[in-house]
Amino acid sequence: MSRILVTGSADGLGRAAAQALLARGHEVVAHARNRQRAQALRELVDRGADLVVGDLTERAAVRTIAAELNDGPPLDAVIHNAGVYRGPAVIPVNVVAPYLLTALLPTPGRLVYLSSGSHFGGRPRLDGVDWEGTSAGSYAASKLFVTALAAAVARLRPHVLSNAVDPGWVPTRMGGPHAPDDLDLGHRTQEWLAVADDAPALTSGGYWYHQRRREPHPAVHDEAFQDRLLRTLAEETDTEL
Repeated sequence: MSRILVTGSADGLGRAAAQALLARGHEVVAHARNRQRAQALRELVDRGADLVVGDLTERAAVRTIAAELNDGPPLDAVIHNAGVYRGPAVIPVNVVAPYLLTALLPTPGRLVYLSSGSHFGGRPRLDGVDWEGTSAGSYAASKLFVTALAAAVARLRPHVLSNAVDPGWVPTRMGGPHAPDDLDLGHRTQEWLAVADDAPALTSGGYWYHQRRREPHPAVHDEAFQDRLLRTLAEETDTEL
C-alpha cells in the first residue's frame, strides 16, 4: 500500500480522491487550508488519515508543511489537487505551492498535478506574472504553468512518474452545480496515476483526461519554456527544484 498526500482535500475532487484511496487501504495524508477547514476532514482522520494544515497562499506555510512531512514516514505519491479559480491566490496556490512542495519533498516516486482544459487558453509568457498574488491571476495561465511543471519534472527526474490531469469540468464548489462532467471520473485518474501498477499508469510526462493521454498545449513540452519557468520560480522562491 502507498502513502499519498492529497492537497486541498477538505472538499471536492481532493476529498473524493482521499476517501477513495483510504477505502482501498492506502495511507492518506489529507490537507486543509486552516483549522476551521480541517474540521471537514474529521471523518477521514477518524478512519486513519493523517492531516497537515497550512495555507498554500503563504510560502512560509508551504515550507512548514514540507518540513512536517519530511519528518514523518516517507510519501510514495503526491496529488497536487488544491486549486483556486479566481482572485489573487490563483498563481500562489496553483503554481508556486506545487513548485515549492515538489522542490522540498524530494522522495515521492509519483507526482500528479491538477491541470485543466483551460490551460489551452494560457499564454507561455512569464514577464509580468504576479507570483506573490497581490492582484488577480489568470487561471488559464496558472494551469499552463503547472502542466509545464509536471512535464519538466518528468524530464529532470527520470526516476519519478510525473503527470498532469485534466479532471474535466465537474460539479464541485469550484466547478458549480451545473458542470457537465462526471464527478466520479473527475478524481479517478489522479488516484490511478498515484497508485496503479497498470502499464499506462507507470509512464511519465503525460497530460491525461479520464485515463486517456492527450496532447497538451505546445508550450508544455517546450524544454526552453520549461527551463525559463523553473528558473523564474527558483529565483522567485529562492528554492531550486
